[in-house]
Amino acid sequence: MTPLQRYLAEEVAVDHADGLISRREALRRLALMGFSVAAASSLLAACAADTPVPTATSPVPSPSPSPAGTTPVATTAITFAGPGGRTLMGAWADASDPRGGVLVVHENRGLTDHIRSVAGRLAGSGYSALAIDLLSDEGGTAAEGDSANATAALGRVSDERFIADLKAGVSEIERRVPGRKIGAMGFCFGGGMVWTLLDAGEPRLAAAAPFYGPTPDEPDFSGSTAAVLGVYAALDDRVNATRSAAESALKQAGLTHRIETFPGANHAFFNDTGERYNAAAAAQAYQLVLQWFGEHLG
Repeated sequence: MTPLQRYLAEEVAVDHADGLISRREALRRLALMGFSVAAASSLLAACAADTPVPTATSPVPSPSPSPAGTTPVATTAITFAGPGGRTLMGAWADASDPRGGVLVVHENRGLTDHIRSVAGRLAGSGYSALAIDLLSDEGGTAAEGDSANATAALGRVSDERFIADLKAGVSEIERRVPGRKIGAMGFCFGGGMVWTLLDAGEPRLAAAAPFYGPTPDEPDFSGSTAAVLGVYAALDDRVNATRSAAESALKQAGLTHRIETFPGANHAFFNDTGERYNAAAAAQAYQLVLQWFGEHLG
């Protein structure tokens, strides 16, 4: 099992431990990822044992508007050239007077309306944005039918393909906003993909903002020159276990960076369609990202 496959499986197990999905649904999702009943049960038990019991002081997210920001721009479905003559898919949001471009990388559910809305908010804030669909070869996220199938499909993709597709996304942004600096922003699995892109030494990134994403094993960011804003949630123990490795690698590479951990927030706190959404933390994080991009993208 690769680190990415392990992370995706643990996402399912933690969702079950947090009471977001039933045991039956967790077993179904893990079966789609190739787990036997015995292996899946063992993983669920292990994650349940590692998950802290919420206290009375833990914040309980409630439905509220999207994170603060300028009125979002509508996204447009696009296709663009991928490596090896392949065709990639995504959602494009065009800023009226772009200060830079941003590659937006989705969670383990694929390219959803929420991720499209993030691209739209960035465009409304002055940064043209491309939300890439990393399931383009499979016909796009919508072709998977539901989020469980999308997660399983992502687990079958190699890191090499992901990196090549992300680099193609950077190239497409270069084509659409020539002469502007480019950043990357990703969430959960997508945050991990941003760390992976930095680890791959993508030289065209001037800034990056991975949200609560796991770092690759033994990360090496020496090939990058990006200014990195690492966003974490205080209650997200599983991903936070990789935070010190990320910070050490950033220091070793000599990259400009800031690590920000939001108190009282949990994994996926920025997703305003999810059960862990934390409106206050999401609004603060978005303003921090805009400040970071303003300083390092223009």
